[in-house]
Amino acid sequence: MRIILADHYGMCFGVREALRRAHDAAAAGPVTILGQLVHNPVVQQHLTTLGVREGRLDEAGSAATRDVMITAHGASDRDRSAWREAGYRVMDTTCPLVHRAHAALAALVADGCQPVVIGQPGHVEVRGLTGDFPHAVVVEDEAGLAALPVAPRYGVVSQTTQPIARVRQIVEAMRRHCAGAEVIFRDTVCQPTKDRQSALDDLCTRCDVIIVIGGRHSNNTRQLSDSVRSRGVTVHQIETAADLDAAWFSRCKNAGVTAGTSTLDETVRDVIQRLREISESQVSTL
Repeated sequence: MRIILADHYGMCFGVREALRRAHDAAAAGPVTILGQLVHNPVVQQHLTTLGVREGRLDEAGSAATRDVMITAHGASDRDRSAWREAGYRVMDTTCPLVHRAHAALAALVADGCQPVVIGQPGHVEVRGLTGDFPHAVVVEDEAGLAALPVAPRYGVVSQTTQPIARVRQIVEAMRRHCAGAEVIFRDTVCQPTKDRQSALDDLCTRCDVIIVIGGRHSNNTRQLSDSVRSRGVTVHQIETAADLDAAWFSRCKNAGVTAGTSTLDETVRDVIQRLREISESQVSTL
């Protein structure tokens, strides 16, 4: 069995920087992260071993430590202010590309547009984007367009980890749905997400089975899995090498591997090693 690793995969620069800052903060003293730093249980377990505590962003004043940290997914200015007013020192690990999405949405609102966010309702990044704009509407798919209020102008941004092809499809459907209104779209899908989706497209043309590594609650990891599934290729989403099942590869000639943007390099290496062991075991059996 041949094992093919995607050209672009795994942890992005925003997550690496957030993890580095969490390490530094933990070394300096007690700190509470307001939510999951990233949606990856391996990373969360690692932070726990460092003594990092986990709190709730929406419960300002509830942390037991003086220092609190905003996660890489970002937060609204309202939530940041609430924690500062409660007497906490707020550290911010928001990804710069998420900050860019916040700025784009704020500019559209300032320009008189009805704010629209394409993304997963309830996701922490989406809650952060809409937190300062209670009249914002979150649209997950074309069916969600029915909930849009009537407006002369709409300003549209996207959750940074959405597949860009799907986002553009929803924007075009919105233009048809809101005929007569102006729909202004700002592309806020991050480049690491685009790179990983593009590399995955190539992988799908070459592999019988694709393994996607990442947290079960990670939006970008789930989007990778959904993309493979939509292409008709067999896909298995796992969190660690221990989740691999040799039976998945009994008839596989080419196994592809990719990973979400919050997956550690060590986890990817462990998965590759386990796949090699499975391949060698198949040869021995033959």
